[in-house]
Formats: sequence, C-alpha cells, structure tokens
Amino acid sequence: MAPQPGRRAVVRVPVATLWTAPEAVRPIDCPALAGSPDVAAWIAGMDRDQLVGDCVLTQLLLGEPVRVTETRPDGWVRVVALGQPAAKLGADGYPGWLRAAHLADPADADPSSPDPTDLDPAGPALSGPASAAPAPVGTGPAGPGPAGSGSAADAPLTVDVAHTALRAEPDGDAALTGVVLGTRLTPAGPPVDGRRPVRVPGRADPLWATEDDLVPLPAERPEAEKVLAVAERLRDLVYVWGGMSTDGIDCSGLVHLAWRRYGITLPRDADDQAAATSRVPLDAERPGDLYFFARPGRRIHHVGIVSAEPRGGRRRMLHACYLTRRVVEEELPADRTATLVGAYRV
Repeated sequence: MAPQPGRRAVVRVPVATLWTAPEAVRPIDCPALAGSPDVAAWIAGMDRDQLVGDCVLTQLLLGEPVRVTETRPDGWVRVVALGQPAAKLGADGYPGWLRAAHLADPADADPSSPDPTDLDPAGPALSGPASAAPAPVGTGPAGPGPAGSGSAADAPLTVDVAHTALRAEPDGDAALTGVVLGTRLTPAGPPVDGRRPVRVPGRADPLWATEDDLVPLPAERPEAEKVLAVAERLRDLVYVWGGMSTDGIDCSGLVHLAWRRYGITLPRDADDQAAATSRVPLDAERPGDLYFFARPGRRIHHVGIVSAEPRGGRRRMLHACYLTRRVVEEELPADRTATLVGAYRV
C-alpha cells in the first residue's frame, strides 16, 4: 500500500535519507534515491564540498516510524521522523522529504508481529534536563523503555556492528545489505546455526541475521563511558552533513546514534541536544559527557563527546569534525575553546 497522508509508515531500506525538498537533490545524490539506496556508494562519490551540501536533513534507519503528511505523484512524500526529536521544528519529530519507495505500510509485515509504529525505535526520548534521569524499565506511553517488554525470546535486538546483512535463509545469500549499527530488529523465532530470524518492514517472511551481530536492547541505562566506546568505533568515519549511519555521520548524528545503540533517544540536532541534557560545571565533566559550541550571539552549532577528564584546563573530545571531514579524537584547539558553551550530561 502506498503511503497515505495522516497515516504512519516505516522505513523499509537500511538507510533512508531525509531531504529539505525534492527540488534540492543533486545529480550526485542518485545512489541515495534509488529504490534500494546505496548510501556507501553515494558518499564515496561526493567531493569535499558535496559532503556538506545542506540539502540533507538527517537519515532514518530500517524500521524507523514516520508520519506521512503529504504525498506527490512523482514518488516523494513529506514525513515527520518520529524517532528523531526536533523541538524547534515540530512537536513530534523531524520533518522532511523521503522517497515513497523507501517506506512500507506497517501492515505489510508478518501480521502476528507488533505494529512497529507503536514502538519508539530507540527507546525513551529526552526532551529536557528533567528527562535526563534514568529511564524506567518497562513499557510507557511512548513504547518500551530500555528493557523493552515481553519475554527474552521476543525482546528487541540492536545491531552492534558497523554493517550487517540479512539473508532470505539461514545459509542463503544476502537479501538486504548495509544494515547499520543501532538498527532495531524484532526477533521472529529462535536462532538456527548462528542465524536469527527477524521481522523486516515490507516483507511478509522473516530474514535471517548473524546472531553475533546483534545484542538485546539493554535492560538498564548505560554508563556514559559505554556510549563513548560505541562512538569511538566510528573514529575516522567520513563527515556527511545530515549523516546518521556508519556510512557517514555529522556531529549531532554521532551523539544521537551512540546513545540510540543503548536504547536512549536524544534529539537529532546539537542545539536541541543541549536543551535536553543537564549542564555540569566545567572541570567536573567526565568521559561520555558532551561539549557544546556556539559563536557569540548565535545558537549552538556543534557538539562533541568528552573523551578524557580535563587536565590543567586542557580538554579532549571525540567528534565528527566539519573541518577535517572525519570523526576525530583530539584536544580542543584554541578556536574550539573560544566557542565552548559548556559541558552537559545525558
């Protein structure tokens, strides 16, 4: 069923790109627009300037729910990404344009499975400092908390490798490649020979994932250093404006994705992330906390993850760096220190 305004849909491809407008896409973007997008090839084909084109807003991972608000006959749909809070843009998520071919109706799946649009793909959202307390275990109005719900056999799983492939049969060829870190999958039965059947939007039959590539969604809120360790695995990944996958990522996408791996939803953009976390005094920050940056009189434009305790006024962070176009770990240079707003804790 084609996406319809006012209805929910779910992402059926490993990574779907959310655009500012259909007219904003460039010829170089064709691999990301295909019915089966090749995000890695898209990124590899861009030059330094094209990597930071402002036509990209964010990216959505397999299974993420959206609310459709408008459709066009040329295959574009305007949606709200419900798993990526953006308070300044809308109350319920990040708005933008997707290709309709990248979406599936929630009903186009195993009818015995739970409706994926009833589940937050990354757990409880943090909308302000008061929300930064540890999330309760169990089910709340927005869906499962970090522990999810139900028995261990059907508890949500999370991809814990940079990329994995899903197969039509346990020993078969790959049917869906490029599934990335932080993707949430719902098990469809017990493992067989090291493969686990999982439900995939847009497919009636389960696909099979390598069991070692998956971990259960955590039952408890993680220590910030564990989140930092996930982000560290993305060191040297290419910087892409609006990127939110292990093919390419931006500064706030790195923070969002690292926490998402542990079942916690932070807002998508850096300024909203600052508003959703709690400020801590400088020199009291710990690894896994966040540094935010802004120029005088301007809103926050950059975020990094504290990677070491401060020493003698010297600070280090891991961040997706616009200047180097890579995820790097470094001491804050003078120009960064000059724009440091403060340290914050999730």
